[in-house]
Amino acid sequence: MVRIAVGQMEPKVVDGKSTYTELKGMLASATEASVDVLVLPELANSGYAFESLEEARGRAERIPDGPACRILSKWSAKGRLVVAGICESSGKNLYNSAVAFAAGEHLCTYRKLHLFARESNWFTRGGKEPPVFKFQDNRYGIMICYDWAFPETARILALKDAQVILHPSNLILTFCQNAMVTRSIENGVFTATANRIGYERGLAFTGRSQITGTRGEIIARASQSKTELAWADIDPSGADDKMITKQNHILEDRRPEAYGRLVKVS
Repeated sequence: MVRIAVGQMEPKVVDGKSTYTELKGMLASATEASVDVLVLPELANSGYAFESLEEARGRAERIPDGPACRILSKWSAKGRLVVAGICESSGKNLYNSAVAFAAGEHLCTYRKLHLFARESNWFTRGGKEPPVFKFQDNRYGIMICYDWAFPETARILALKDAQVILHPSNLILTFCQNAMVTRSIENGVFTATANRIGYERGLAFTGRSQITGTRGEIIARASQSKTELAWADIDPSGADDKMITKQNHILEDRRPEAYGRLVKVS
């Protein structure tokens, strides 16, 4: 069994000190709860509602050796996995990224494919399919926030044999949590959505971070408005069973030859 947790936080653009204090507090709570795999929100090092490119640059860091990354790497060093959203600086570009550290090592970085609302004012879109990696013989994939609205993202992760999708988020729409139930069902995977809370420059974030089972059951959920850790013990190998009925396999029953329109550039 794996103890997986979603850490619900309130990172702030205007208060880096409190953001890092909250990050360290969440990691301490995860340690106390004996968490094996921790997911933290999107842009957990910076806050979300930037007013200018310069402000975003001021909160960005390089991966894997920026200040938040060092904190995450150190926490993971005792045989744990953490995935967190990072405002990433790389050359002249900024990316809305998610980083994975395990056992003190940088495993991978995913740059968000689908930018939401004003994010395109600050960030360059990622151009590579989301990653799947192994940790302690289980397989994990990453997507970020608005990626939830594109079923192709979760399906690619399932086709790459992800058992658990780790989903850092800063959600303002009210229906993503329900959509993740569908993503779990249609791919036969666990999903772990770590959302943020609070208000930032006119944006209200929805909280309710959740962990969802392979049949769409909510197995852990945080509140709408509190900083907290929600966790569950899961067996990721349960996601290897893709049978919906005795005759129907959720991936083998696909008909890719009829789906050409899905990848047609409009």
